[in-house]
Amino acid sequence: MKIKQTVKYLSLTLIAAAFISCGNELPIEDDIKGLNISLINQDSVSVIFPEKYLGKPLIAGYIFTNCPDICPLTTNNIRLIRDRAEKEGIEDVNYLAISFDPEVDKPNVLKAYAEIRNLDLSNWDLLTGEKTVIDSLMKRLGIFYVPSDTTQMPDGTEKVYFVHTDRISLFDAQGRLRNYYKGSNTNIEQVITDLKTLTN
Repeated sequence: MKIKQTVKYLSLTLIAAAFISCGNELPIEDDIKGLNISLINQDSVSVIFPEKYLGKPLIAGYIFTNCPDICPLTTNNIRLIRDRAEKEGIEDVNYLAISFDPEVDKPNVLKAYAEIRNLDLSNWDLLTGEKTVIDSLMKRLGIFYVPSDTTQMPDGTEKVYFVHTDRISLFDAQGRLRNYYKGSNTNIEQVITDLKTLTN
């Protein structure tokens, strides 16, 4: 009888432990709070990343404006996340798209990119910066990109395309990377669930 009770007790203990460990707590993948690098947004305003965005969860995507496929999908998925979050009453969130092609993606180019896509920039920035700074930041965030094809346009200008990491990242209000998702095919439900975990 005692053996049965002991086994039952151990079983309940293991179930409880599993329940606790499998809860909604997200792992901390990286802490970038003290990184604080100088970037510039679509309005040519200098910002310190991530300092400017601390205090609220942050959704960030990584793009280049000449991208014909992944980046427009990533940008649209961030918009879908934002729209869904607001419908769910999750409004205290910052959104970013950071360009890893700063030689092309000057602030005015990022501004035009946002305008073409009718992005609401009230809590969404598009960032660029010095190439060495961007390269260092992308390496820290685990975003890899290499030039691939180059296309010559009718006016003689060239467009450079990149093979790159397809990612959207989620940071908490303390500047810690908590999760990441495929940018071009994002599970919106999962992102919203994770946002709720950080905001409840």
